[in-house]
Amino acid sequence: MKRNTILSVTAAMAFWGTTALAQTSETMYNFNVNQTIPVNNPLGLTLQTNLTVNVASAAQIQSVTVSLNVTNGFNGDLYAYLDGPNGGYAVLLNRVGVSNNASAFGYSDSGFNVTFSDSAGTNIQYYQNFSYTLSGGQVTGEWQPEGVNIDPHSGPSLFLTTSPSTPLSSFDGSNPNGTWTLFLADLSSGGQSTVVSWGVDITTVPEPATVAVLGMGMAGTLVWIRRRRPSR
Repeated sequence: MKRNTILSVTAAMAFWGTTALAQTSETMYNFNVNQTIPVNNPLGLTLQTNLTVNVASAAQIQSVTVSLNVTNGFNGDLYAYLDGPNGGYAVLLNRVGVSNNASAFGYSDSGFNVTFSDSAGTNIQYYQNFSYTLSGGQVTGEWQPEGVNIDPHSGPSLFLTTSPSTPLSSFDGSNPNGTWTLFLADLSSGGQSTVVSWGVDITTVPEPATVAVLGMGMAGTLVWIRRRRPSR
């Protein structure tokens, strides 16, 4: 094989090998739960699942979205967060609607059937201030997680003045394999909520160092071929 042909083939292998390794992998998980959330109880309901998202030990999370289906109860009573196996923490709900301008108890709608995504157009915290849809009493659609990381028993004014600080992007860069924890609590007396189901959609990429090693290996092959070429 001619030297130029060998170099071309090797360069193509380096390009396509590195590109293939760097491709994303998306995995969706859905869990049927059908468990009630204890009323007016900060101990709440803890749901855990052990996931093997990507068999590559060096895989890193690129993005996470979460689906949540909760029926009945009062939305303004609910507090929910997602905890990752290797870092990351996202507050999904924190007493939606609580404010000293409208209601110290939050919104009275009954349930959520939503997807949480950082790329959604609107934060769910004060969803009634925006266009929203109810189906069977549940709020539907795609929303940014509330992300307001304060004690859910805080005064209404603190909910108004605290900026979101715990988005789903907090999981980015961590390893997805291990135990994921969804916690939900109902922090006021009244109607009882039921978690029907929840899910996570996790997109991973290889660790950057792994991609770099492959690229360096291919580059080394090119150098070796150059050195081995016959002199003229």
